[in-house]
Amino acid sequence: MSHGARVIRTGVSSGGPAAPPPVTVASSSAGSDVEFVDGGYFRSCAGMLKVAQMISLLIGFISVNNSPWTDYSAYSFFQIVTMCDLVMILFFYIMHIFRVYSRLTCVSWPLAEFLHYLIGTILLLIGSIVAAAKSYNITGLVAGATFGFLATILCVISMWSSYKVSCITQSTSK
Repeated sequence: MSHGARVIRTGVSSGGPAAPPPVTVASSSAGSDVEFVDGGYFRSCAGMLKVAQMISLLIGFISVNNSPWTDYSAYSFFQIVTMCDLVMILFFYIMHIFRVYSRLTCVSWPLAEFLHYLIGTILLLIGSIVAAAKSYNITGLVAGATFGFLATILCVISMWSSYKVSCITQSTSK
């Protein structure tokens, strides 16, 4: 019932340096280290949640950008927050897809992502509340604020699931 080739090392002969082990066919579980792109993250819940966040932030930004503004400071803040959140979510999405976190171990990536979601969610909530209060029933501005609130909810879900996974990982490793 062998599922893959195995190499058995018997030791080093006294005649000289040891030869490198022969190259064997790797099993399917070891093949994931060789892959450059994590195809499973595309279909994972966290990956789809990040895509939904990016889409809702982009729709909110476009809705506000293409509407006549009544208050410059409120909507410029909303646009800056949505674009910064979108860029940071895209950054973490790319990091997960290309497995950069496994190569750069000097940074605590779960903590960095959690702090991003915490700060970004608070700023997005403030921006969405101000945008909704200053919309004056202009449909594009109301739509932008609505998608801002949707992105806020999705960010809270991501933050909660990130914290939940971190707590489970810590408690089982003891």
